Amino acid sequence: MTDMPTLERIQELQQALAEARQHNEALAGELRVTRTERDLLKEQLNKFKRQLFAASSEVSGQHQKDMFFNEAEGLGAQAEPAAEEATPGDEAIDVPGHRRAKRGRKPLDPALPREVVRHELPESERVCPHDGAALREIGVETSEQLDIIPQQVRVIRHERVKYACPCCDGGLRLAARPAQVIPKGLFTECALAWMATAKYLDGLPLYRQAALLGRFGGTDISRNTVAASMVRVGQAVQPVMNLLRDELLDAPLVFGDETELQVLKEPGRKAQTKSYVWAQMTDGSGRDGTGPPIRLFSYAPSRSAATAMGLYAGIRAGAVLMTDGYDVYDKVAQTQQLVHLACWAHCRRYFHDALQACPKDQRGPDQLAARFIALIGKLYQIEAQAKRDGADLAELTLRRQRDSTPVIQDIEQLLLANLHSVLPQSLLGKALHYTAGQWHKLKRYVEDGRYSIDNNAQENAIRPFCVGRRNWLFADTVAGAHASANLYSLLQTCRVNGIDGYRYLRSLFRWLPMASTADDYAALLPWRINMNTD
Repeated sequence: MTDMPTLERIQELQQALAEARQHNEALAGELRVTRTERDLLKEQLNKFKRQLFAASSEVSGQHQKDMFFNEAEGLGAQAEPAAEEATPGDEAIDVPGHRRAKRGRKPLDPALPREVVRHELPESERVCPHDGAALREIGVETSEQLDIIPQQVRVIRHERVKYACPCCDGGLRLAARPAQVIPKGLFTECALAWMATAKYLDGLPLYRQAALLGRFGGTDISRNTVAASMVRVGQAVQPVMNLLRDELLDAPLVFGDETELQVLKEPGRKAQTKSYVWAQMTDGSGRDGTGPPIRLFSYAPSRSAATAMGLYAGIRAGAVLMTDGYDVYDKVAQTQQLVHLACWAHCRRYFHDALQACPKDQRGPDQLAARFIALIGKLYQIEAQAKRDGADLAELTLRRQRDSTPVIQDIEQLLLANLHSVLPQSLLGKALHYTAGQWHKLKRYVEDGRYSIDNNAQENAIRPFCVGRRNWLFADTVAGAHASANLYSLLQTCRVNGIDGYRYLRSLFRWLPMASTADDYAALLPWRINMNTD
């Protein structure tokens, strides 16, 4: 017969064992959660460290050189010696099978003014050492150097002649002064154009400009005076900006993006509050898309859907809108009946971040992120090859549907197979879910050769603003932010059209006060203004 105390003891031990197992399972679950959180935090820490200290290039191998247009790297590697003088013999030599360029830099711009400095032998050395005959000049050997004359600051004194009748007091007249973009302003149109170009094209803050004016002109000019002048001219060009916006919104393909801007004195908002500059661009304006390229920047205090709807109000139905994954653009595209495209470069960037988060010895081609990057690289290789071959739109469409569509199908299969097997909060999980959320917009570019594969053109257009912002950091007032956006727009539009921004602004500021009708303002667009008679 079984001893009852022994049975009770066994039951107690079994219960204790079950409780211990439950406790161990709970501890194991907590450990898994803790490890997961640790790994996510380490991943985020590595990402932030890379953003601070690592190179920003996404090119991770030799095979990816065709994926993006690395103009700076390519041109830098091919740069010619800058310290050597150009000589008449520094031209290229044609050799059968290839072309070889002699050592030396390219000639200086022939349009630059030139001052000739002759170097002659002294009279005592113009004698032949063999027979004593006088030497005769038979030619010259030339070389050129670039010289820079520092800014010259001068004062334009306006004298308005008074006239009076010698017979009576009723004939007093005063010669009129030409209208100015800033009535009774301190600066001439040339000075205003120089200031705007220096800040918005060269990234030179206004306080440094004021210091330069004091150095070259010997006059202490307040930075506030310079800033107020920039605000005035930025407001004065608004009619031209309106015409540029009409041309852009009528284009068949429009790119969109936005970046942060801090405005210190904004009513009802703290100085630390983020504001935004919205960028819009097209490489072919007008209804047929063959007009000049346009770059527009617009200030707004928010990144809201209402702001976006206002900026894209009037865009023609059926146009193509290329943006990143910000969901506000989805509402714009739906409301305005646009063909919405997503950016493969943004997609690839997510996978690049995920791959870089892995230890260096684990970043092999078998990594899931690396497999996505390799497939996306094939899409860009197809685009690069079509560009090298000079493919027209019809040929590009054919190549995309023939060569790119199978690659996109491979990406989709890989995406669906791994979408729910990766932790969503991880960098790789975010890359997968971003791609899945943008998929119908990502794959759409193959339908038409006119569509762009990415939003890199817009990012390149907005980069000068971001670079300049590092120098001047913030806008002081809302009016200054609007003015800065307008002047940036004009100068970047000039730049992409190959127009000298300084000469354009100088002419614009001179003729703008005389414009009164829509036709007058239309004649002041960068590609229409007459800069030869200013």
